[in-house]
Amino acid sequence: MTTILDVARRARVSTATVSRVLSQPELVRQATRLRVMHVVDELGYEPNLAARTLRTLRSSKLLLMVPDISNPFFSKVIRGAEQTAREAGYAVVLGDTSHDSAAEEQYVGMFRRREVDGLVILGHRLPEALAIEVARRPGQTAVVNACEYTPGLGISSVHIDNAAAGEQAIDHLLDLGHRDIGVITGPMESPLSRDRLAGAQRAMAAHAVLDRMVVGSGDFSVESGLEQASQLLERGVTGLFCFSDEMAIGAMNAIRSRELSCPDDVSVVGFDDIRFARYLTPPLTTIAQPGSEIGRSAVELLLRTISGDLVEPAAVALPHQLIVRGSTARARLAHPLP
Repeated sequence: MTTILDVARRARVSTATVSRVLSQPELVRQATRLRVMHVVDELGYEPNLAARTLRTLRSSKLLLMVPDISNPFFSKVIRGAEQTAREAGYAVVLGDTSHDSAAEEQYVGMFRRREVDGLVILGHRLPEALAIEVARRPGQTAVVNACEYTPGLGISSVHIDNAAAGEQAIDHLLDLGHRDIGVITGPMESPLSRDRLAGAQRAMAAHAVLDRMVVGSGDFSVESGLEQASQLLERGVTGLFCFSDEMAIGAMNAIRSRELSCPDDVSVVGFDDIRFARYLTPPLTTIAQPGSEIGRSAVELLLRTISGDLVEPAAVALPHQLIVRGSTARARLAHPLP
């Protein structure tokens, strides 16, 4: 196996010079740097990253904790995070917690043992051990929350305005003449579910039809969308707003199983704009949130925290967009808004 001594001998420099070329190239003259890198490539030398970690107390790894890796929306966030981390010289370690607190604590242990330099959490809460550490150094612990926004956690966050997005989705259905509207939320312990519902209620209340909204609680999955939509359809809703595209897919299946038509009988709005949304029959109207940009921004905030450039928690709100497709149409018995 090629060693740093082999590289130094072939390049006619000291091992210290080889180390500087690999870790701080700006400190080495260009001619020397080029000669050393030529030998590195020629001999196929790979630095001992474990030894470097011990010397610098840096692992060059970031941990990304995902509550449900099967959720297609998270794949966009992961890709944006991974690309930004790689550009900065970091690798990403992916942890799928499956909403299991024991798994969360296990991954937090990696962070506390400095096996990774920073942590991005896509869930809505901090595991207990991490919350204690963040409380000791608010704004200075290398942890960032992505997708959710919980003020007061003491960490930076990247998210969209979920309340405004919920309001926009309901306004779209109201503009089409729908008054009896069903809403399928995610788990209500999640801030984004509470915010989206608050926005939806605000839109209905603004037009004095809040009493005509019916709410079911799902878990963002296709199966929960099917189950909840089946119950809401029994109550005569003509429009459905689902807090994830997966639940919207389940809702569209429930509509078909009743031999109803989407959108002729029931309009459906989803949330996320996953890659499959535009290919459904009919294509899904949905709120698009910028998954890749959320991932990129989260890693950028994390790197700024690691470097010491960011010492106070930052809350970054990114834009969302209503994408109107074929799953929504004017209500058959449309009435003017009050």
